[in-house]
Amino acid sequence: MRFRHPDGSTVHLAYCTNVHPAETLDGVLAQLRDHCEPVRKRLGRDRLGIGLWLARDAAHALVTDPSALRGLRTELDRRGLEVVTLNGFPYEGFGAEEVKYRVYKPDWADPERLEHTTSLARVLAGLLPDDVTDGTISTLPLAWRTAYDETRADKARGALVILAERLDALEELTGRSIRIGLEPEPGCVVETTHDAIAPLTAIAHDRIGICVDTCHLATSFEDPHTALDALTEARVPVVKSQLSAALHAEHPRLPDVREALAAFAEPRFLHQTRSAGTADGSGTAPLHGTDDLDEALAADGPLPDTAPWRAHFHVPLHAAPAAPLTSTLPVLKAALTRLVGGPHPLTRHLEVETYTWQALPPELRPRARAQLTDGIAAELTLARDLLTDLGLKELP
Repeated sequence: MRFRHPDGSTVHLAYCTNVHPAETLDGVLAQLRDHCEPVRKRLGRDRLGIGLWLARDAAHALVTDPSALRGLRTELDRRGLEVVTLNGFPYEGFGAEEVKYRVYKPDWADPERLEHTTSLARVLAGLLPDDVTDGTISTLPLAWRTAYDETRADKARGALVILAERLDALEELTGRSIRIGLEPEPGCVVETTHDAIAPLTAIAHDRIGICVDTCHLATSFEDPHTALDALTEARVPVVKSQLSAALHAEHPRLPDVREALAAFAEPRFLHQTRSAGTADGSGTAPLHGTDDLDEALAADGPLPDTAPWRAHFHVPLHAAPAAPLTSTLPVLKAALTRLVGGPHPLTRHLEVETYTWQALPPELRPRARAQLTDGIAAELTLARDLLTDLGLKELP
């Protein structure tokens, strides 16, 4: 979906296909047929943007076989789909029964991460629509925080410098500009937007910036305006933004709230949980956290329960959890106002990313493909309405 910003630029809205598990090129092609095109038709649109997730095997197949890449581009066109952004965070196995910490490997200190991201950039340059010259890729925020020392930090910085050089060369060769955004996530080396400023200003290359995920932003209790103002002042480019909402519990001390939260503690993904309260409930700092929701809910859990909790669980944008829980949709709205509501957009690539539909409590999961289609279409409709309320005009 495309929108005209009041300044005349085009803002793209997509939904991320990492919600549909697929590791191979054949699996990706099946996604387009079984999920992406039905969402487009449900919305009644001639064209729908998708943020492709390409696992290692699929990316390798596309970058080593020009005919396969042309075939994917043809299939996108045939189904009324377009790609301007990729999700390069998960490397492989995102559809496994247990993902948890595996999603952070390989990290940017490992050569495989550089090679995979280079492949994604080359693929994206070949998938961009004819009238689009700019593409974006979101990626791991350097590494998970453990076992990350100065030696690995040096390797990660070196890899990103090499990547920037490769992206320069790619534009010279293809005329397509591809940019990469580190995606801050709780528990990682770069957990917040603030954490991203030092490493990105050290690299100081406009092809390497940040991807602002509004669920992660909210989970870390970051104020969107403060965070985005700091990025602007530091001249860190917002390459793209993932529109997502976290799980919010206002009164985690109450038994019914803890019972409701427990329904979201599941074995597939990590659900990092944060409390902004101090141990005695006297303030909002420092930030307390656990790597997963079940750790927070344990009888001897380390989080103070006198202040709200937020959990890294991407809940559907249009359907907040039932009381006593809610979502951080207000944080998303505030971030979007700052991202595209000003005289010029801070980013032109937006991506709805609710990958946890099948990880929801059983009674909330879509039971059939059509229900998932309806849910994704409803999320995109909400995002579209937020954009038009900010003065953007939807394009055919």
